[in-house]
Amino acid sequence: MADHLEASVTLPSEPASVSAARGYVVDTLAEWGLPASSDTAETVRLIVSELATNAVQHTFGQSPTFTVDIQLHRDEELRIGVTDSHPRFPKRLPAAVQQDNGRGMVIIRWLAAECGGRLRVRPTREGGKTVSIELPWTAPAEPVTAGGQQEP
Repeated sequence: MADHLEASVTLPSEPASVSAARGYVVDTLAEWGLPASSDTAETVRLIVSELATNAVQHTFGQSPTFTVDIQLHRDEELRIGVTDSHPRFPKRLPAAVQQDNGRGMVIIRWLAAECGGRLRVRPTREGGKTVSIELPWTAPAEPVTAGGQQEP
């Protein structure tokens, strides 16, 4: 497989884009050899859902779009980042019993750590931020063809 694979999609900051982001990432990773039904794909699906939801809900309309970037380095590390143009970094909110939100970053950090990865938040040059996860790559080294068979 190539030393470096990349994919990216920019979506409008609206609730329907969360599902589109999940589907885009899972489909891309399946093309790169990670079966959509694997435990890792399920974990990534949940992480992307939380990251995209945060980009839609917590930018308060100040980021009209968000971008999902996927990078695979040397069949060793997978990086998925969600970038928006809102300058405020995520904050851990107090976990009040009646509170329905505020736990997304805790969930993301826990899921990434459970897979041997990490969570990072970085500012962008344009004044926004990228929230990303970096995970060890666990898929086979050979790309999967459309028929589901691995290439020799």
